[in-house]
Amino acid sequence: MQEHRQPLLSDQIIVLRAPTQLWSDRTGDAGAADIHGLYHGDVRVLSGVVLTVDGRRPEWISVAPHGASAATFTGVLRHLDGEGADPRVRIDRERTATTDAVEERIVVRSARDVPVRTRVEVELAPAFTPMQDVKAGIHVSHDWGSTLRDDGAEWSDGATTATLQAPGSAVRSEREKTVVSWGVELPPQSSVELTWRVAMADASSVVAGATDAPAWEGFSVESGDSRLSRWVTTALSDLDALRMSTTREPGDEFFAAGAPWFFTLFGRDSIWAARFLLPASTEPALATLRVLAAFQGTQTDPETAEQPGKIMHELRAGSLSLPDHGITLPPLYYGTIDATPLWVCLLHDVWKWGARDADIAPLLPHLEAAMAWMRDSGDSDGDGFLEYVDTTGHGLANQGWKDSGDSIQWRDGTLADGPIALCEVQAYAYEAAVHGADLLEHFGLPGAHDWRDWAARLKSRFADEFWVDDPQGGRYPAVALDAGKQPVDSLTSNIGHLLGTGILSPDEEATVADRITSPRLDSGFGLRTLSTDSAGFWPLSYHGGSVWTHDTAIAIGGLARAGMGERAGGLIEGLLRAAERFDFRMPELHSGDAASDTGTPAPYPAACRPQAWSAAAAVEVLAVRLGLRPHGDAVSAAPVAGAGSISVKGVRVGGRAFDVDTPGDGTAVVTASARVE
Repeated sequence: MQEHRQPLLSDQIIVLRAPTQLWSDRTGDAGAADIHGLYHGDVRVLSGVVLTVDGRRPEWISVAPHGASAATFTGVLRHLDGEGADPRVRIDRERTATTDAVEERIVVRSARDVPVRTRVEVELAPAFTPMQDVKAGIHVSHDWGSTLRDDGAEWSDGATTATLQAPGSAVRSEREKTVVSWGVELPPQSSVELTWRVAMADASSVVAGATDAPAWEGFSVESGDSRLSRWVTTALSDLDALRMSTTREPGDEFFAAGAPWFFTLFGRDSIWAARFLLPASTEPALATLRVLAAFQGTQTDPETAEQPGKIMHELRAGSLSLPDHGITLPPLYYGTIDATPLWVCLLHDVWKWGARDADIAPLLPHLEAAMAWMRDSGDSDGDGFLEYVDTTGHGLANQGWKDSGDSIQWRDGTLADGPIALCEVQAYAYEAAVHGADLLEHFGLPGAHDWRDWAARLKSRFADEFWVDDPQGGRYPAVALDAGKQPVDSLTSNIGHLLGTGILSPDEEATVADRITSPRLDSGFGLRTLSTDSAGFWPLSYHGGSVWTHDTAIAIGGLARAGMGERAGGLIEGLLRAAERFDFRMPELHSGDAASDTGTPAPYPAACRPQAWSAAAAVEVLAVRLGLRPHGDAVSAAPVAGAGSISVKGVRVGGRAFDVDTPGDGTAVVTASARVE
């Protein structure tokens, strides 16, 4: 029996502005669920927040989010009512998160014609629990000190300090909790406002939140299919709240991977989120490229997996320890096989979307180093493929995007032995080599011809060694080659990442399209990570049958780039069905249950929500429906069949903004609206 379990999240409420987040139930109270509490960075500062009126819990009747960073919880105080059925006294708690604080404005309103006297109290429970303990389900106390002051208090564990301000209140300590209390007298038909605020600072943090306006301000969508416009609107709010910078490169923003666990820089996640968002703005992509370049590997260190030219995987203030999984990662960890070629792909794409040569030129030495890593360290055994293996015994066993321990398995459910060469990583490398060569050529640097030859050899080897027979007839690409260079024969969503990269022939792309749109992989709510006829399939397996929004969006974009955008319709419809179920805040993943069996997908209850690449996937889906393509300093649109009416303002190519309108008949009008430089 597993002693410690990761907290479940799916039915909880969050307000966030990275690196601050507060998790509660639908009443606004925190403490009943393992995830509950106020967090700053990698520390749970408070484990409990409970509001009472005259010692009673209000009867809460609604919660209304206001973007990602605020919510209003509404309740009634029927013990204060007079005669009649209507509730005459109500309470609203208006909660807002900023990068370094959470504030709650409590409003008590009375419609009675007599005075109302009451007492409002908020009980706060300091905790200072490391995030890794919360994630592991470890319940241990941590040392902290507290000082009461007029209208407030201060708590600290030495590194993180939290300061409580509650104007007009009486504050007392009670059994290692701090209680904020207000005596309230309401005249007839009046209201009163009370506030408390906790501001936090972490002296050891390596990341910080962003406080300026997002670069895509002015980008908006209206659609005849309201699901699409609501998803995009919600996604942009979530991405705004996930913006961060590092203390080392404070001027460059990136997207934190997701709440609650990953308020930090991740190579792969931050790249994909910025790549999806390119039609809205190139600035997040350029900033992400720069901040990752600042951490690019310069030496060989087996303990951190650093190698010259390699793009990092994860940045934290201290080591990350997950003892139940046998994982201990250093603060700066490079254990990723795909971030480096994806960095090159993003650099090329941001250039095509209009980034100035002056912005690209400083990154060219990093481009050359990243490409050299693919050829040298990335291909550790010289067989022409990029592969990975953890040599430390306590790093990540799998280092592609499916990084759980059981993610790479044979059709019969047996786990593959490493080193592992993933199919999609070869596609990223091929695309990086070809497009990296385009950049080298454009900027007058040597090596373009050699890299195109390298890519051609990789494509040929891939065609010879990765394809396996399908028990249902035909063939498909294996998920990987194992340590013995044998193709691991399970049918997976990974093959969707091959589309549009150039590593497949047109006939091969059509075959892959057939597989990913078949009921074995297409659940009707998105693309399953593993086919239903695999022995290891389970719809609630993290990487063995669930649906990941970003994974499906990559396949959707690949179909469009391969000239098969119309075949993406079913996958797009599946994501829109799922988005509606999740109130348009798409989680990290959801179940792979079939839409033919259920009207709504089950949540994966421990999935991050919001998550950056799941949110940014909404913009990729929008771009595919509209057929958006950059051309020099302009953009074109060729809506796919069934796109419906869509109006987008603020599509950006370099320093110009465009409006795109389609009435739903397959035509589109693109209008230059403004310069944004």
